[in-house]
Amino acid sequence: MAKFAVFVDLENCGAKEATLASIIEKVKMRGEILLGRVYGYTDRFSDLKQILLSNTFSVVPSIRYGYAQKNNADIQLVVDALEVAYTNPLIDSFCIVSGDSDYMPLVGRLKAMGKYVLGISRSEAASNIFINACNEFQFLESMGSRPAPRAAKQTRGGRKKETAGSDEMDLAALNKLLCDVFEEQDDTAEIYASELKGVLTRLRPDFNEKTYGCATFYKLLQKLAAKFGDLRVTNDNFNVIVSLNAHAGAADEEEQVQLNRENWRDAFQAQLNAYKEGGFDRINPSILKADILTTYPDFNERTIGFKRFSEVMKQLEKDGMVKVEMDEENTMMIKLL
Repeated sequence: MAKFAVFVDLENCGAKEATLASIIEKVKMRGEILLGRVYGYTDRFSDLKQILLSNTFSVVPSIRYGYAQKNNADIQLVVDALEVAYTNPLIDSFCIVSGDSDYMPLVGRLKAMGKYVLGISRSEAASNIFINACNEFQFLESMGSRPAPRAAKQTRGGRKKETAGSDEMDLAALNKLLCDVFEEQDDTAEIYASELKGVLTRLRPDFNEKTYGCATFYKLLQKLAAKFGDLRVTNDNFNVIVSLNAHAGAADEEEQVQLNRENWRDAFQAQLNAYKEGGFDRINPSILKADILTTYPDFNERTIGFKRFSEVMKQLEKDGMVKVEMDEENTMMIKLL
Protein backbone atom coordinates (compact mmCIF):
# COMPACT_ATOMS: atom_id res chain seq x y z
CA MET A 1 0.00 0.00 0.00
CA ALA A 2 1.34 3.41 -1.00
CA LYS A 3 2.34 5.89 1.72
CA PHE A 4 1.60 9.46 0.64
CA ALA A 5 2.76 12.94 1.54
CA VAL A 6 0.30 15.54 0.21
CA PHE A 7 1.34 19.16 -0.46
CA VAL A 8 -1.39 21.61 -1.49
CA ASP A 9 -0.70 25.05 -3.00
CA LEU A 10 -3.98 26.79 -2.18
CA GLU A 11 -3.29 29.83 -4.34
CA ASN A 12 -2.79 27.76 -7.45
CA CYS A 13 -5.45 25.10 -6.97
CA GLY A 14 -8.20 27.42 -5.67
CA ALA A 15 -9.44 24.62 -3.44
CA LYS A 16 -12.80 24.77 -1.75
CA GLU A 17 -14.07 22.35 0.86
CA ALA A 18 -15.80 19.97 -1.57
CA THR A 19 -12.82 20.02 -3.94
CA LEU A 20 -10.27 19.47 -1.19
CA ALA A 21 -12.40 16.59 0.12
CA SER A 22 -12.31 15.04 -3.35
CA ILE A 23 -8.52 15.39 -3.47
CA ILE A 24 -8.09 13.69 -0.11
CA GLU A 25 -10.54 10.95 -1.09
CA LYS A 26 -8.67 10.35 -4.35
CA VAL A 27 -5.35 9.92 -2.53
CA LYS A 28 -6.86 7.67 0.15
CA MET A 29 -8.12 5.34 -2.56
CA ARG A 30 -4.49 4.89 -3.59
CA GLY A 31 -3.00 4.48 -0.14
CA GLU A 32 -2.50 6.04 3.27
CA ILE A 33 -1.78 9.73 3.86
CA LEU A 34 1.06 9.95 6.38
CA LEU A 35 1.60 13.69 6.04
CA GLY A 36 -0.41 16.58 4.65
CA ARG A 37 0.35 20.30 4.40
CA VAL A 38 -1.34 23.28 2.77
CA TYR A 39 0.48 26.46 1.72
CA GLY A 40 -0.69 30.02 1.23
CA TYR A 41 -3.41 29.77 3.89
CA THR A 42 -5.29 33.00 4.62
CA ASP A 43 -8.62 33.90 6.19
CA ARG A 44 -10.41 33.42 2.87
CA PHE A 45 -9.73 29.69 3.18
CA SER A 46 -11.34 29.48 6.65
CA ASP A 47 -14.05 27.15 5.29
CA LEU A 48 -11.35 24.47 5.00
CA LYS A 49 -10.61 24.34 8.72
CA GLN A 50 -12.80 21.36 9.53
CA ILE A 51 -11.61 19.13 6.71
CA LEU A 52 -7.96 20.05 7.33
CA LEU A 53 -8.18 19.29 11.03
CA SER A 54 -10.10 16.05 10.54
CA ASN A 55 -7.40 14.81 8.15
CA THR A 56 -4.50 16.06 10.37
CA PHE A 57 -3.17 18.48 7.75
CA SER A 58 -0.84 21.20 8.96
CA VAL A 59 -1.13 24.75 7.67
CA VAL A 60 1.63 27.04 6.41
CA PRO A 61 0.15 30.56 6.50
CA SER A 62 0.75 33.19 3.86
CA ILE A 63 2.63 36.21 5.24
CA ARG A 64 2.65 38.98 2.65
CA TYR A 65 5.79 41.08 2.49
CA GLY A 66 7.78 42.35 -0.47
CA TYR A 67 7.34 42.28 -4.22
CA ALA A 68 8.23 38.59 -4.67
CA GLN A 69 5.81 37.36 -1.99
CA LYS A 70 4.09 35.02 -4.45
CA ASN A 71 7.11 32.70 -4.51
CA ASN A 72 7.36 32.38 -0.72
CA ALA A 73 4.85 29.54 -0.44
CA ASP A 74 6.27 27.84 -3.55
CA ILE A 75 9.78 27.77 -2.12
CA GLN A 76 8.56 26.56 1.28
CA LEU A 77 6.62 23.71 -0.37
CA VAL A 78 9.69 22.60 -2.31
CA VAL A 79 11.93 22.72 0.77
CA ASP A 80 9.44 20.76 2.87
CA ALA A 81 8.83 18.14 0.19
CA LEU A 82 12.54 17.49 -0.27
CA GLU A 83 13.07 17.32 3.49
CA VAL A 84 10.35 14.69 3.76
CA ALA A 85 11.78 12.75 0.82
CA TYR A 86 15.25 12.62 2.42
CA THR A 87 14.25 12.07 6.05
CA ASN A 88 11.10 9.92 5.97
CA PRO A 89 11.78 6.54 4.32
CA LEU A 90 8.19 5.39 4.98
CA ILE A 91 6.82 7.80 2.36
CA ASP A 92 7.13 6.47 -1.18
CA SER A 93 4.52 8.65 -2.95
CA PHE A 94 3.96 12.40 -3.21
CA CYS A 95 0.85 14.31 -4.26
CA ILE A 96 1.52 17.87 -5.44
CA VAL A 97 -1.70 19.89 -5.77
CA SER A 98 -0.63 22.63 -8.14
CA GLY A 99 -0.12 23.13 -11.85
CA ASP A 100 2.77 25.58 -11.65
CA SER A 101 5.72 24.72 -13.89
CA ASP A 102 8.01 26.01 -11.10
CA TYR A 103 7.50 22.63 -9.39
CA MET A 104 8.92 20.68 -12.32
CA PRO A 105 12.46 20.44 -10.82
CA LEU A 106 10.92 19.15 -7.57
CA VAL A 107 9.02 16.48 -9.47
CA GLY A 108 12.20 15.49 -11.30
CA ARG A 109 14.17 15.14 -8.06
CA LEU A 110 11.42 13.10 -6.38
CA LYS A 111 11.20 10.73 -9.35
CA ALA A 112 14.99 10.37 -9.36
CA MET A 113 14.73 9.21 -5.74
CA GLY A 114 12.27 6.53 -6.78
CA LYS A 115 9.17 8.35 -5.51
CA TYR A 116 5.82 8.22 -7.27
CA VAL A 117 4.42 11.69 -8.04
CA LEU A 118 0.73 12.41 -8.51
CA GLY A 119 -0.06 15.92 -9.75
CA ILE A 120 -3.46 17.59 -9.38
CA SER A 121 -4.54 21.04 -10.57
CA ARG A 122 -7.25 23.16 -12.15
CA SER A 123 -7.11 22.92 -15.93
CA GLU A 124 -6.69 26.69 -16.32
CA ALA A 125 -3.63 26.72 -14.04
CA ALA A 126 -1.99 23.50 -15.23
CA SER A 127 1.25 23.82 -17.16
CA ASN A 128 1.96 21.19 -19.80
CA ILE A 129 5.52 20.98 -18.48
CA PHE A 130 4.29 20.07 -15.00
CA ILE A 131 1.65 17.66 -16.36
CA ASN A 132 4.20 15.74 -18.42
CA ALA A 133 6.75 15.66 -15.58
CA CYS A 134 4.44 13.81 -13.14
CA ASN A 135 3.98 10.05 -13.07
CA GLU A 136 0.25 10.75 -13.15
CA PHE A 137 -1.80 13.91 -13.43
CA GLN A 138 -5.49 14.62 -12.85
CA PHE A 139 -7.59 17.75 -13.29
CA LEU A 140 -9.48 19.12 -10.31
CA GLU A 141 -12.63 19.64 -12.36
CA SER A 142 -12.89 15.90 -12.88
CA MET A 143 -12.67 15.32 -9.14
CA GLY A 144 -14.32 18.28 -7.45
CA SER A 145 -17.59 18.14 -9.38
CA ARG A 146 -19.23 14.93 -10.42
CA PRO A 147 -20.87 14.68 -13.84
CA ALA A 148 -24.35 16.17 -13.74
CA PRO A 149 -27.10 13.58 -13.30
CA ARG A 150 -29.50 12.77 -16.09
CA ALA A 151 -32.97 14.18 -16.12
CA ALA A 152 -35.47 12.02 -14.28
CA LYS A 153 -37.04 9.37 -16.49
CA GLN A 154 -40.76 9.32 -17.10
CA THR A 155 -42.85 6.24 -16.41
CA ARG A 156 -45.42 5.06 -18.91
CA GLY A 157 -48.08 6.83 -16.90
CA GLY A 158 -46.25 10.12 -17.33
CA ARG A 159 -45.06 10.35 -13.74
CA LYS A 160 -41.45 10.70 -12.73
CA LYS A 161 -39.92 7.88 -10.76
CA GLU A 162 -40.18 8.48 -7.06
CA THR A 163 -37.11 9.52 -5.13
CA ALA A 164 -35.66 6.79 -2.98
CA GLY A 165 -35.75 7.03 0.79
CA SER A 166 -32.77 8.12 2.83
CA ASP A 167 -31.67 4.54 3.56
CA GLU A 168 -31.65 3.67 -0.14
CA MET A 169 -29.76 6.87 -0.93
CA ASP A 170 -27.14 5.96 1.67
CA LEU A 171 -26.78 2.53 0.09
CA ALA A 172 -26.53 4.09 -3.37
CA ALA A 173 -23.81 6.48 -2.19
CA LEU A 174 -21.89 3.58 -0.63
CA ASN A 175 -22.25 1.51 -3.80
CA LYS A 176 -20.98 4.44 -5.89
CA LEU A 177 -18.01 4.92 -3.58
CA LEU A 178 -17.02 1.25 -3.84
CA CYS A 179 -17.30 1.42 -7.63
CA ASP A 180 -15.03 4.49 -7.58
CA VAL A 181 -12.48 2.50 -5.58
CA PHE A 182 -12.38 -0.14 -8.31
CA GLU A 183 -11.94 2.50 -11.01
CA GLU A 184 -8.79 3.67 -9.20
CA GLN A 185 -7.30 0.17 -9.13
CA ASP A 186 -5.30 0.07 -12.36
CA ASP A 187 -3.37 -3.09 -11.54
CA THR A 188 -6.16 -5.47 -10.58
CA ALA A 189 -9.81 -6.14 -11.34
CA GLU A 190 -10.40 -8.04 -8.10
CA ILE A 191 -9.97 -7.05 -4.47
CA TYR A 192 -10.21 -9.13 -1.31
CA ALA A 193 -13.14 -7.99 0.81
CA SER A 194 -10.78 -7.32 3.73
CA GLU A 195 -8.65 -5.01 1.56
CA LEU A 196 -11.74 -3.28 0.21
CA LYS A 197 -12.97 -2.64 3.73
CA GLY A 198 -9.55 -1.24 4.61
CA VAL A 199 -9.81 1.30 1.79
CA LEU A 200 -13.37 2.11 2.83
CA THR A 201 -12.40 2.77 6.44
CA ARG A 202 -9.62 5.12 5.25
CA LEU A 203 -12.22 7.05 3.28
CA ARG A 204 -14.95 6.84 5.94
CA PRO A 205 -13.40 6.25 9.39
CA ASP A 206 -16.88 6.01 10.95
CA PHE A 207 -17.97 3.22 8.60
CA ASN A 208 -19.80 0.31 10.20
CA GLU A 209 -21.72 -2.34 8.28
CA LYS A 210 -24.24 -2.56 11.11
CA THR A 211 -25.37 0.95 10.17
CA TYR A 212 -26.79 -0.61 7.01
CA GLY A 213 -28.49 -3.44 8.88
CA CYS A 214 -25.83 -6.08 8.14
CA ALA A 215 -23.97 -8.17 10.70
CA THR A 216 -20.85 -8.56 8.53
CA PHE A 217 -19.17 -6.72 5.67
CA TYR A 218 -19.71 -9.82 3.50
CA LYS A 219 -23.47 -9.58 3.97
CA LEU A 220 -23.38 -5.87 3.16
CA LEU A 221 -21.52 -6.59 -0.08
CA GLN A 222 -24.11 -9.21 -0.99
CA LYS A 223 -26.87 -6.71 -0.27
CA LEU A 224 -25.26 -4.10 -2.53
CA ALA A 225 -24.64 -6.65 -5.29
CA ALA A 226 -28.26 -7.83 -5.20
CA LYS A 227 -29.71 -4.31 -5.12
CA PHE A 228 -27.57 -2.47 -7.68
CA GLY A 229 -25.84 -5.19 -9.69
CA ASP A 230 -22.55 -3.29 -9.98
CA LEU A 231 -20.51 -5.57 -7.69
CA ARG A 232 -19.78 -9.28 -8.02
CA VAL A 233 -19.03 -11.10 -4.75
CA THR A 234 -17.50 -14.58 -4.71
CA ASN A 235 -16.38 -16.82 -1.85
CA ASP A 236 -13.25 -18.77 -2.81
CA ASN A 237 -12.01 -21.11 -0.08
CA PHE A 238 -13.26 -18.75 2.62
CA ASN A 239 -11.64 -15.76 0.89
CA VAL A 240 -14.27 -13.24 -0.18
CA ILE A 241 -13.30 -11.62 -3.49
CA VAL A 242 -15.05 -8.55 -4.92
CA SER A 243 -14.99 -7.28 -8.49
CA LEU A 244 -17.03 -5.05 -10.77
CA ASN A 245 -19.79 -6.61 -12.80
CA ALA A 246 -18.94 -5.80 -16.41
CA HIS A 247 -22.57 -6.16 -17.44
CA ALA A 248 -24.01 -3.89 -14.74
CA GLY A 249 -26.54 -1.46 -16.07
CA ALA A 250 -26.61 -3.03 -19.55
CA ALA A 251 -30.33 -3.72 -19.25
CA ASP A 252 -31.04 0.00 -18.90
CA GLU A 253 -29.10 1.13 -21.97
CA GLU A 254 -32.19 1.22 -24.17
CA GLU A 255 -33.94 3.53 -21.69
CA GLN A 256 -31.08 6.02 -21.49
CA VAL A 257 -31.84 9.52 -22.67
CA GLN A 258 -29.82 10.54 -25.73
CA LEU A 259 -28.80 14.09 -26.61
CA ASN A 260 -30.36 15.67 -29.67
CA ARG A 261 -30.84 19.12 -31.18
CA GLU A 262 -33.66 19.89 -28.74
CA ASN A 263 -32.25 18.83 -25.35
CA TRP A 264 -28.45 19.16 -25.59
CA ARG A 265 -28.33 22.70 -24.20
CA ASP A 266 -30.08 21.65 -20.98
CA ALA A 267 -27.58 18.83 -20.49
CA PHE A 268 -24.59 21.13 -21.02
CA GLN A 269 -26.09 23.78 -18.72
CA ALA A 270 -26.53 21.18 -15.97
CA GLN A 271 -22.89 20.15 -16.28
CA LEU A 272 -21.70 23.77 -16.28
CA ASN A 273 -23.77 24.38 -13.13
CA ALA A 274 -22.03 21.40 -11.50
CA TYR A 275 -18.67 23.04 -12.15
CA LYS A 276 -19.90 26.33 -10.70
CA GLU A 277 -21.09 24.58 -7.56
CA GLY A 278 -17.62 23.05 -7.29
CA GLY A 279 -16.09 26.54 -7.26
CA PHE A 280 -14.60 26.58 -10.76
CA ASP A 281 -14.56 29.71 -12.96
CA ARG A 282 -12.82 28.31 -16.05
CA ILE A 283 -12.37 24.82 -17.42
CA ASN A 284 -10.77 23.06 -20.35
CA PRO A 285 -13.36 22.00 -22.97
CA SER A 286 -11.90 18.49 -23.03
CA ILE A 287 -12.99 18.01 -19.42
CA LEU A 288 -16.51 19.17 -20.25
CA LYS A 289 -16.68 16.73 -23.16
CA ALA A 290 -15.38 13.87 -20.99
CA ASP A 291 -18.06 14.48 -18.35
CA ILE A 292 -20.79 14.75 -20.99
CA LEU A 293 -19.63 11.41 -22.41
CA THR A 294 -19.69 9.92 -18.92
CA THR A 295 -23.35 10.83 -18.56
CA TYR A 296 -24.29 10.32 -22.23
CA PRO A 297 -21.92 7.65 -23.67
CA ASP A 298 -23.42 7.91 -27.17
CA PHE A 299 -22.92 11.68 -27.45
CA ASN A 300 -21.56 12.91 -30.77
CA GLU A 301 -21.26 16.47 -32.01
CA ARG A 302 -22.86 15.60 -35.34
CA THR A 303 -26.07 14.38 -33.70
CA ILE A 304 -26.67 17.89 -32.37
CA GLY A 305 -25.68 19.65 -35.60
CA PHE A 306 -21.94 20.37 -35.27
CA LYS A 307 -18.78 18.96 -36.87
CA ARG A 308 -16.36 19.67 -34.00
CA PHE A 309 -16.63 20.17 -30.26
CA SER A 310 -15.06 23.64 -30.62
CA GLU A 311 -18.13 24.62 -32.64
CA VAL A 312 -20.31 23.50 -29.74
CA MET A 313 -18.33 25.81 -27.46
CA LYS A 314 -18.82 28.74 -29.81
CA GLN A 315 -22.57 28.09 -29.87
CA LEU A 316 -22.63 28.03 -26.07
CA GLU A 317 -20.85 31.39 -26.17
CA LYS A 318 -23.49 32.78 -28.53
CA ASP A 319 -26.17 31.51 -26.12
CA GLY A 320 -24.52 33.42 -23.25
CA MET A 321 -23.63 30.29 -21.26
CA VAL A 322 -19.82 30.55 -21.50
CA LYS A 323 -17.07 32.79 -22.83
CA VAL A 324 -14.40 31.20 -25.03
CA GLU A 325 -10.84 32.29 -24.19
CA MET A 326 -7.32 31.29 -25.20
CA ASP A 327 -4.58 30.88 -22.58
CA GLU A 328 -0.86 31.71 -22.92
CA GLU A 329 -0.20 28.36 -24.60
CA ASN A 330 -2.98 29.04 -27.17
CA THR A 331 -5.20 26.40 -25.59
CA MET A 332 -8.94 26.96 -25.60
CA MET A 333 -10.52 27.57 -22.19
CA ILE A 334 -14.14 28.37 -21.38
CA LYS A 335 -15.14 30.84 -18.71
CA LEU A 336 -18.36 29.96 -16.91
CA LEU A 337 -21.01 32.70 -16.92
